Amino acid sequence: MAVIIDGKELAKKIRENLKIECEKLKKEEIVPKLAVIMVGDNPASKVYVKNKSKACKEIGIEYEEYLLSKETKQKELINLIKKLNEDKTVNGILLQSPLPSHLDINKAFKEIDYRKDVDGFTPVSTGKLTIGEDTFISCTPLGVIKMFEEYNIDLAGKSVVILGRSNIVGKPLIHCCLNKNATVTVCHSKTKDLKEYTKRADILIVAIGKSKFVTEDMVKEGAVVIDVGINRGKDGKLTGDVDFENVEKKASYITPVPGGVGPMTIAMLMNNVIKATKEQNEI
Repeated sequence: MAVIIDGKELAKKIRENLKIECEKLKKEEIVPKLAVIMVGDNPASKVYVKNKSKACKEIGIEYEEYLLSKETKQKELINLIKKLNEDKTVNGILLQSPLPSHLDINKAFKEIDYRKDVDGFTPVSTGKLTIGEDTFISCTPLGVIKMFEEYNIDLAGKSVVILGRSNIVGKPLIHCCLNKNATVTVCHSKTKDLKEYTKRADILIVAIGKSKFVTEDMVKEGAVVIDVGINRGKDGKLTGDVDFENVEKKASYITPVPGGVGPMTIAMLMNNVIKATKEQNEI
């Protein structure tokens, strides 16, 4: 039976430490501030933004929200980003995705000052990650790495297989794991004989958005299984990309859904805001 990696408990511990860090900064008259931009009224985005606001309040980070209409033009969005770049009281800028289809999110990310890029999506941040320099790492991959560290799961020399190649999770995880000296294989929708890859994985990370896609017969005995997927079934219940009930019997470590990777994502955003604040103030 696998050890359950408790992301909820780890995230709580991290947030408590960040709260202490935030209090220390305030004693130096430094107040960390996060600015969040949301364009349109995507229901899921509203929930995520609300959760980010709540986490900021808990830790003591100032929070500013910019809610733009879905008719907002690219130039208006970029002008707001430039304004926030120049605002010395703002330490972190987060552009909530998705954007309405007429807006180019990659052009917008390029405009964010890399020193305030707490989501880790600017070309500078992604480039630094690729060559192993210290940088802002996007929050979900960073959360996964923190889980490995907390549970003393050593990646050096291990075969890591990542299912999914998104810019938000899959691609950053490649470099996060390479930087930990793992041997990394990436699989995706065009991969042939997928099971041949997953069965060889010492560590299997799944981020494809397909409920219970990874079954027991796809997993090696004793593998570490990290489930990044969040899917809502017809009954309203959340499920991951892994068939948890059956894979748990075979894995050595496994993350649940909910309560696994999810809570770590917002904790890592808060971590990045504090990191940005300290760096901008040369602490």
